[in-house]
Amino acid sequence: MIKIDNDRLTLISGPCVIESLSHCLFMAEEIKNICDKLNIQYIFKASWDKANRTSLNSYRGYPLDESIEIFKEIKDSVKVPITTDFHEPYQAEKLSTVVDVLQVPAFLCRQTDILVSASRTGLPVNVKKAQFISGLDTEKVVNKVRFSGLSECWLTERGNIFGYGNYIVDMKNLSIMKKYAPVFFDASHSIQLGARGGTSGSEREYIEPLSKAAISVGVDGLFLEVHDNPDKALVDGTSSLKLDDLFTLLVKVKKIYDINLTL
Repeated sequence: MIKIDNDRLTLISGPCVIESLSHCLFMAEEIKNICDKLNIQYIFKASWDKANRTSLNSYRGYPLDESIEIFKEIKDSVKVPITTDFHEPYQAEKLSTVVDVLQVPAFLCRQTDILVSASRTGLPVNVKKAQFISGLDTEKVVNKVRFSGLSECWLTERGNIFGYGNYIVDMKNLSIMKKYAPVFFDASHSIQLGARGGTSGSEREYIEPLSKAAISVGVDGLFLEVHDNPDKALVDGTSSLKLDDLFTLLVKVKKIYDINLTL
């Protein structure tokens, strides 16, 4: 079972959604190579179904059974642990046959049946903190996971809504959440600006400063959606970091992470 190492930065990263098997294999291999060079623990992430798209006409992903086969191929070929999200309790058991970490989407983070079904698989459960709850509220979320099975629980911060759609990151939440579980910072969704013309807009230039700030506060890792061509991504391209920029960003945040280890 994959564990969070307090002496080693962890990165959860990949394209927002499965676009194709070949694209996932390419992204997983490229990101893994970067993380291996920097001694960063890497977990590949791609959603198989984006069930909360803004528009009915938006691309969602692949069917569950086909996605499981894609994840198996990635795992066998690239040799990386995998995480993905799910939206209905029955999906947790099916996905647990291939993924290493189950991700609970932000909008479902308080849904008891979702949390319990994830915990009962025995896999680590990464819960995305919803933009409408505080860091203090996550204690109850973590307890639901831990008291329902054998699962280790992680938390991921993605900011809070300020007004209509604009996301603000309260760095205090990172310290508060660390009292309850290992914490990741989602630098992709924290920069979103809400629905604009059927999609969510973002300000990609803030990925780096927010990542540096979160690492300075003391999170265990980053959650980053990365794409080789964000402008052509099928989902969340505006909030995805360009693959060519990943190495430089990770070099910078790892320096901060390593300094924290000495303090």
